[in-house]
Amino acid sequence: MNSRTLKLLAIALLATATSVMAAPAIQTIDQIAAVVNDEVITRQELEKRYQEITQQMRGQNIQLPPRKLLEQQLMERMITELALLQFAKNSGIRVDPVQVERAVQRIAEQNKLTVDQLREALEKDGMNFDRFRENIRNEILLARTRERQVDNKLTVSDAEIEGYLQTQSAQGKDEEFNLSHILVTVQENASPEQIQARKARAEDILSQLNKGGDFAQLSASYSDAPNALQGGGLGWKTSGQIPALYLDSLRNLKPGETAPLLKSANGFHIVKLNEKRGKDSTTVITQTRVRHILIKPSELTSESDAKTRLQQIRERVEQGGAKFEDLARQYSEDLGSGSKGGELNWVNPGDLVPEFQKAMDALKPGELSQPVQSPFGWHLIQVLERRQQDVTEERQRLQARQNIRDRKSEEAFQEWVRQVRDQAYVELRPLD
Repeated sequence: MNSRTLKLLAIALLATATSVMAAPAIQTIDQIAAVVNDEVITRQELEKRYQEITQQMRGQNIQLPPRKLLEQQLMERMITELALLQFAKNSGIRVDPVQVERAVQRIAEQNKLTVDQLREALEKDGMNFDRFRENIRNEILLARTRERQVDNKLTVSDAEIEGYLQTQSAQGKDEEFNLSHILVTVQENASPEQIQARKARAEDILSQLNKGGDFAQLSASYSDAPNALQGGGLGWKTSGQIPALYLDSLRNLKPGETAPLLKSANGFHIVKLNEKRGKDSTTVITQTRVRHILIKPSELTSESDAKTRLQQIRERVEQGGAKFEDLARQYSEDLGSGSKGGELNWVNPGDLVPEFQKAMDALKPGELSQPVQSPFGWHLIQVLERRQQDVTEERQRLQARQNIRDRKSEEAFQEWVRQVRDQAYVELRPLD
């Protein structure tokens, strides 16, 4: 008897025991909505997700689809999420609780709240704070799994970069597109009849759009894309970030128009152009020459000890008793910069983590920061100088590489998600 059978048997026995022991007036059993490998999704979990998503959609002024359609969408999404989490856990990937706490702290700071205020705001909106933290943990877990299974396997060749830049040069300018997207997936080993059925579904959605249907509502009702329940919006994308499959169709569209049905290995795509704009090709940025000393918390060094050590180092530099570069070589735990006196050389906006960047931007040349905490540990930062730099050519190549990588990553990620979902054992129970 396998583990799935044992688990279902245990649930059945528990249900039987409950029905025998409880009075008829209070018989309540949380029914199983779906089985995914050796775990279950219950009707209560589905109902909680339904209440959460409908509240979010109302807040975004997205017209709600019929309940049955939305429940089917949510069920498929929950099945995929559970299959991905099972894959991540079976791969041995773990998330440190400290990372979860730091992520929660950053979310609170981004919303200009304390953690306690964030808790109050979430609970006011009906979101349990422990569940919120569990969602953050799962997001980190899936991000690490994506990095291992997809992103670390991607390569971008110099030839691809040259080809991208030549295409941009031939067009005379880089363009940016604000898009919305609906995806109707097709299973990897689908039969011709199954492919035709999925195509018919996509054609019906496109027909409804062409007759004036609401894109966000149809996305929430039918799309298999990750952002379906948020209305299908992709935001602004450069031409290099958009799959070539979409690009030719988009160039012929006017804002507000929808492209003809598109087919890829993942399924059928419906793409709407919301807005289009040109992008300036000249890039002049403020570069900062900076150095730092890093102390990492560990089993032997607490967060408080790391901060105190940096405060002591700062006092020695301020009092003139020691040089920054000498103390960096002696104490910094950043192996890359420590041997160079802490120097990170010239950095561009966005090159460093937000906590470091924010503290660095607030410093004048020659000024020392107070100890600054980031995901890497505690930093003592000193800005040496700043300059305005035309980095058009360098930035274009870096941007080209990133755009190509982003496009490849998204395509590969969607394919990997489909494979994990297709390989999972799924048993659906009827939804009343």
